[in-house]
This record gives sequence, C-alpha cells and structure tokens, in this order.
Amino acid sequence: MNNTTPAKPRSAAVVASVLAMALQSAAASEIVTTTTQAKPMTRTTHESGVSQTLTARQQAIVPIAAFAAAGDLSKLNDALNQGLDAGLTVNDNKEILSQLYAYAGFPRSLNALSELMKVLQARKQRGLTDEVGQEPSQAIPTGKALLEAGTANQTKLSGAPVKGALFDFAPAVDEYLKTHLFGDIFERDNLDWRDRELATVAMLSAMSGVEPQLQAHIRISTNVGLTADQLQQLVQVLADRVDAISSQRAREALKSHLSGRG
Repeated sequence: MNNTTPAKPRSAAVVASVLAMALQSAAASEIVTTTTQAKPMTRTTHESGVSQTLTARQQAIVPIAAFAAAGDLSKLNDALNQGLDAGLTVNDNKEILSQLYAYAGFPRSLNALSELMKVLQARKQRGLTDEVGQEPSQAIPTGKALLEAGTANQTKLSGAPVKGALFDFAPAVDEYLKTHLFGDIFERDNLDWRDRELATVAMLSAMSGVEPQLQAHIRISTNVGLTADQLQQLVQVLADRVDAISSQRAREALKSHLSGRG
C-alpha cells in the first residue's frame, strides 16, 4: 500500500539542502516575529481534549523520533515495536519518519523508513496485524494555494509572521520552508500538530548544534497546545528511554522558555 503523496516538481536534493541550511543558520538570521501571544491551536486527529499528561501513544513518539534523528537503527527498531504496541499506527510512523528529513536530512529519513518496513515484516511473520491508520483527509494544494497554505501554517505555528535577514538574503529558503515544510508536510492532517511537534522536539534534542531550532520548537509546541507539564514529561521520556544528553538539551530549552529567555 503506497501512502506517499506524489512529489512536487522540484529537486529533492535542493529542498533537503536549503532546509538544512535554514536549520543550521537560524541563529544568525535575526528572525522577527510580533510579540502577540498566539492562542494554543492544533489540528487534532487523535486526542481532542487538552490533557496535562502525554498518553502512552504520545510518549512512544519521543524515542522513535530521537533514535531516527540520531541514526541509531537498532534502538529505533525496538522503539518502533514499542510504539506500535502503544497504539501508533503504521501511517503515524510513516509521517514521523518522513517529516524527519526536514530536520535531519533524507539519508536518516530513508534509513528509518527502511527500518520500519523491517519491523512491520517481522511483526507480520509473528502473526501481528498492525493498524494502517488514517490518510490525509484532503488533497494537498499546489502552486499558489500551497504557498498560501504553508504561509498560514507557519504563521499559526510561530504565533506571528516569520521574516528576517536570512530569508532576505536567501529568499529561496523562505519559499521552500513555506511551500514544502509548512505546506506539503504540515497540511497532512493524519498526524496532528501536537504529535508533529513532539516528534520535532525529540528529533532536535537528539542532534547537536541545533539549539536555536530546538528553542523555537519548544515555543511552537506551546502554541499548538502542549502544556509545560507535558513538555516536562517529554524531557523525562528522553532521560528514561533515549539518553541523558538529549534530555539535557530539551531540559535547558524548556527552562529557557519558561523563564522568558527563549
């Protein structure tokens, strides 16, 4: 069963390279947003109410995303099995591991998806049947409509329009972020924005040198409705199920955000 959306007519290598450049250069980009506090919002497909704790399913997202970003396929294999047992569907995992490429690159994403295929095959041989899960509820827009949708999503997630010296210097990066990351990916509503941000924070926590982006996504997580208690729980899941250094990165970013420095 093929659950992928047909690729848009642009070079995958170019997209990957500019997204990587944006992630690594944001510290110097002097991104400007207004100071208006965004109201928490989310595209919800699983939990419609706001809970103060992460579900077992949500907790399972954290090690999957972290080990995939770190390229630790052996531990990813275990995490995927645990995630499927905890209620993540096949398509949930596909979305998480496909989104990974925007933060850690195509090689890590492709290797992680290949590992998922191995896990599913092994589970099938053991007589386990995993739920396939949802597909996006609507077609992803194209052309000008995609740019408009991506810009709107980026603004909602960030709490204000995003602009800065980096995007003035390299406007192609701005367009790729809006049309692809915030358009093609975040328009896919079969994984809600809270779950996508849990995955993103876990991915960035597992990577060195991306502290500005981790800080930004801690803030975005609160914009989409994740609470401070839930983010504290994410930090603890990293400590318990991933490693101390990833947990420390997330802890410092959350501490900075809660103190008003982030």
